[in-house]
Amino acid sequence: MPAENTNGLHLSDLSVRNFRGIEHLRIARLGRVTLLAGRNGVGKTTVLDAIRVHAARGHPNVLRSVLNRHEELATAPDDDLAPAAFPDYAALFRGRHTAPGQPIVIGPRSGGDDLRIELLKPEAWSPDQQVLFDDLSRDNDVRALKITFHNNEKWVAEPSSGRNWPPRQSALSQGEPWTRVRDRWDWPRIECESLGPGLASNSKLARFWDSVALTSKEDLSLEALRLANGGIERVAIVGDGPRCRGRGRRVIVKLRDYPDPVPLASLGDGITRLFAAGLALAASRGGYLVVDEVENGIHYSVQQEFWSMVLHAANQHDVQVLATTHSNDCLTGFARAAADLDQIESAYVRLERIGHQVKAVEYTKEDLYTVAEQGIEAR
Repeated sequence: MPAENTNGLHLSDLSVRNFRGIEHLRIARLGRVTLLAGRNGVGKTTVLDAIRVHAARGHPNVLRSVLNRHEELATAPDDDLAPAAFPDYAALFRGRHTAPGQPIVIGPRSGGDDLRIELLKPEAWSPDQQVLFDDLSRDNDVRALKITFHNNEKWVAEPSSGRNWPPRQSALSQGEPWTRVRDRWDWPRIECESLGPGLASNSKLARFWDSVALTSKEDLSLEALRLANGGIERVAIVGDGPRCRGRGRRVIVKLRDYPDPVPLASLGDGITRLFAAGLALAASRGGYLVVDEVENGIHYSVQQEFWSMVLHAANQHDVQVLATTHSNDCLTGFARAAADLDQIESAYVRLERIGHQVKAVEYTKEDLYTVAEQGIEAR
């Protein structure tokens, strides 16, 4: 049975085992908004990836997205001896160690809502899976991802070379065609949007905008923009026109005392990041928003206002936010906003690597208040 959620959050706490660089990490408390800090390479982005994978219930599209982002691709000759690239699923596992009995496990610490992923060679397949993947050539040394959630299983084939790939039949427990896997992943997923560390593309901004345009949620994007430029009166996203044919959709804004709209991009990267954050919060109702290196491009002087907006919006729109930072200005702004809005559950966690282990150092609300008041370095 799934774990009972008593505070309205998708995950009140978190356990990650055997996923990428993390052997076993436990975080005792997540908030409506959780800020993660720690040195480079300690595993902050890995935690965000783990949230995405758990929210998607291990959907192959998200697994491939994680691997593509980290350029974890394997290459082998196809039938024409040309190089063929495919996702290197072994890279999802800590140390690329994929032995049976050592799965990736992501979920609450109680274990009641775990997602489990194993990468198994044919000798470890059940008779049903031997039949399911019978059309795959054993010359390819095929392995299969076994993905388990709530005692239900799905299997996704993964080759170790590009030859005879993709198979005609593969990825689903019912043997549905591989090309239909995205339509048949019928486990109840949780929407999870992601931002950072770079700028959101115009296509992503347009997708967010389409979900909030002409609704009350549109105001949140203006609120975010005005943190950086109080002269912005209106915003819109427009398509191709005579002056920008072929460039796709783009964001324009109306500035006070200026007659013509101007491109948002002309006002700088920071304001684009703020706009993306406001839109993503409004578009993520009922789901997750994960933001990597949230401080990028946001001036220290608006950090507290930014986090107040994030806390209010996350609470209003039922979004669970997890973000990473390297910035003490960002942390101080977060701490002050959290202290002012103590009725909204927030959490600050610093990750530390001790040997091969990643440990979570968790700060109480009282700790955050002290950080806010005394400017203590807590990264």
